Amino acid sequence: MILNDTELTETGLPLEAPRGKILIIACGALAREIIDLKEANRWTHLDLTCLPANYHLYPDKITAAVQKTVAKHRDAYDNIFIAYADCGTGGLLQAACAELGVEMNAGPHCYSFFEGNDRFATTSADEITTFYLTDFLVRQFDAFIIKPMGLDRHPQLRDMYFGNYEKLVYQAQTDDPALTAKAKQCASRLGLAFERRYTGYGDLKSAMARL
Repeated sequence: MILNDTELTETGLPLEAPRGKILIIACGALAREIIDLKEANRWTHLDLTCLPANYHLYPDKITAAVQKTVAKHRDAYDNIFIAYADCGTGGLLQAACAELGVEMNAGPHCYSFFEGNDRFATTSADEITTFYLTDFLVRQFDAFIIKPMGLDRHPQLRDMYFGNYEKLVYQAQTDDPALTAKAKQCASRLGLAFERRYTGYGDLKSAMARL
């Protein structure tokens, strides 16, 4: 399957003809990772559809979109899993999933479950001046960071936004030298120190393995 990051950002990933017993409804930012895990582990019982990744810029849209997508597909599947963490919904997504009787990723956001929720909970208090990027966000840095913050038009605002940050941590899901080089450039553009931290798929992999 050929994935396009711009399409994953703006429109998500439509469901192909149902084949499996379990449907994963995910953020478009996780599409590549979920497909890689499916293929590597031959999890043919899992199907995938994704909502637009740019809902993270408007988190009030996430809960209603998940509810609508569950309602649309639940009759075709034995089970549905929501591959979102809280993601800025203030607990509303968790409450909706409980009401719908579907499971979702644990944790506050993808940075946490990629790192491992337990580990992130113990280290995040010491990293309050850290800005995180994943593979997807490195590839889509302009679309999710530069343009929404207006830094393409007003670069002088950079220090107002990022002056209290000290470093950028690139949570690498894959070993890709080109992505690492781009992540370094992202850190430089924000005026931050750089750290690459290989996380792999973290708790996303273990959550999918239980399905």
